[in-house]
Amino acid sequence: MIERRLHRDKYFKEQDLTTRKYVVPYLASQKKLSSNLRILEIGCGEGGNLPFFLEANMDVVGVDLNTSQIERARSLLAEDLNENNKLLLLHQNIYDVSPKEIGQFDIIMLRDVIEHIPNQEKFISFLKDFLKKDGIVFFGFPPWYMPFGGHQQGCDSALKKMPYFHILPAFLYSFILKVFGEKDYKIENLLQTKATGISIERFKKIVKQSNWQILDETLYLINPNYEVKFSLKPRKQFKLIAMLPFIRNFFTTCAYYIISPKS
Repeated sequence: MIERRLHRDKYFKEQDLTTRKYVVPYLASQKKLSSNLRILEIGCGEGGNLPFFLEANMDVVGVDLNTSQIERARSLLAEDLNENNKLLLLHQNIYDVSPKEIGQFDIIMLRDVIEHIPNQEKFISFLKDFLKKDGIVFFGFPPWYMPFGGHQQGCDSALKKMPYFHILPAFLYSFILKVFGEKDYKIENLLQTKATGISIERFKKIVKQSNWQILDETLYLINPNYEVKFSLKPRKQFKLIAMLPFIRNFFTTCAYYIISPKS
C-alpha cells in the first residue's frame, strides 16, 4: 500500500512538471493565459496537471470516474481546496455533468485520456457544450500503433517491456497475456484499452466530421513526459515521418492537439 502511494505521488509530480514545461507553453501558443480563465480537465486523476493553473489563480474543475483518484487529488490539492473556491473536484461521469452545474470553460484538457473513452465521435462532439465561444480543447495521447500504445508497460510480467504486441488480434493478445500470468482484471483493462485505442488519422477524422478545426498539431518522437520518467530529452517527430499517414503512428510516442469549434 505504501509503495503504491509513493508511486502515485511520483506520478503526480511527473504530471505537474511536464504540464508546466510543455503543456502550458503549448496552450499559451493559442490562448493568452490569465487569471480570469476557467479550466476543465476531464480524466484529471490525482490532479497532477492542475497545480500551475491553481497557482495562476484560475478557476479549475477536475472530473474523473475513479473514486480513489479523486480522493487522492483532494488530499494532494487539499491546500487549494481549503484556501479558496477556485478548485472543484468531481467523482462523476462527464456525461452526467451539466454545463448548468459547472458552467463553461476557456480551456478543456484531456491528457492521456481520449484513448480510454468509448464512442469518441459522440464524446468529442459533446465537449462543445462545455466550451465558451472562443474556447479551445487540448488533447495529448499516445497513438495506438506506437510501441507501447496498449499501455502494456503496466503489466507485471516481462510483457511490460515488449513493444507492439498489443497490435495483435484480440484473441491472440489475450492468450499471450494469460500465458504470461497477467491478472484477470489487468487483462480486462488492457483489452478495454485495445478497444478504445485511437490513431492519429482516426482522431483527425473525428475532429473534422464533428465540425471542429485543428489549431495546432505536434507529434513527438520522444514523449515530453519521458524527460521526467526516463531522463530522455523530448524530440518532435521528423518532418518526413510526420507527413506519412499510418506509418507515423508506429514511431510517434505522443500527439498534442489543440482544437476549437468551427465558426
